[in-house]
Amino acid sequence: MSGTGPGLRGRLTDGLYGLGWGAVRRLPEPAAGALFRTLADQVWKRRGKAVLRLESNLARVVPDAGPARLAELSKAGMRSYMRYWMESFRLPAWTPERIRAGIDVQEVHRLTEGMDAGRGVVLALPHLGNWDLAGAWVTTDLKMPFTTVAERLEPATLYDRFVAYRQGLGMEVLPHSGGAAFGTLARRLRAGGLVCLVADRDLSASGVEVTFFGDTARMPAGPALLAQQTGALLLPVTLWYDGPVMRARIHPPVPVPEAGTRAENTSSMTQALADAFATGIAEHPEDWHMLQRLWISDLEPQGEAP
Repeated sequence: MSGTGPGLRGRLTDGLYGLGWGAVRRLPEPAAGALFRTLADQVWKRRGKAVLRLESNLARVVPDAGPARLAELSKAGMRSYMRYWMESFRLPAWTPERIRAGIDVQEVHRLTEGMDAGRGVVLALPHLGNWDLAGAWVTTDLKMPFTTVAERLEPATLYDRFVAYRQGLGMEVLPHSGGAAFGTLARRLRAGGLVCLVADRDLSASGVEVTFFGDTARMPAGPALLAQQTGALLLPVTLWYDGPVMRARIHPPVPVPEAGTRAENTSSMTQALADAFATGIAEHPEDWHMLQRLWISDLEPQGEAP
């Protein structure tokens, strides 16, 4: 259709997200849940690129699953993904009590003891469950402000919406801009602060190669580098839905190796993160919202349009 260039598409996308944050929060929660389950089922039935990619990714996580099981998982995965959006649109209106009732965190002492020690903590997590809800719980229930990074989105007004949304939940949000963001994160950690990073997909194309469900993928080096440079505690976190509640597990810390080069240590620490992520994803594959290509063997040849 003529006249639907990137500018118009961007404005439409921005408008739809604005409608979500403005209207969905005013719906009764059962109605909002039913609406987004219906949307998820409609998207799943269309079998578009995102659904097919999700199914392809899940086939690596559950390699013995046949077509029927994969279809069942991808349908549940789209429902989980749409639940994330439904909750995210409603989160700004949730009371602290509602946030507290919506999440149960296991082994939280690993976070609180690390913060009490004053050394700074990096929480690293994959695209599991609702990481925004987990962040809102950290800021409201634990009263711990933290710093994170966000991928720059187009149009800029949409990026601004996401930044404002997360700032409203008590997060400091930095643009994903390489060294500038890294320096700020390092300063926050040296001051004994908390940094939270979604770290199962490399956005820079210069990440660390890891073995992930039997094949090679790239994951960001940032969490491991920050822990090495600042002495902060590095804690993997996994999330999953369990009925009306989202549960979270804070895994044991990833130590900095006593010997080895910086590159070797970054590689081994990032692999340890990947292994912790894989544990959580394998246990709850339907809650892994990875609708993009992740493994190197799945990426398009260089120069080919995605």
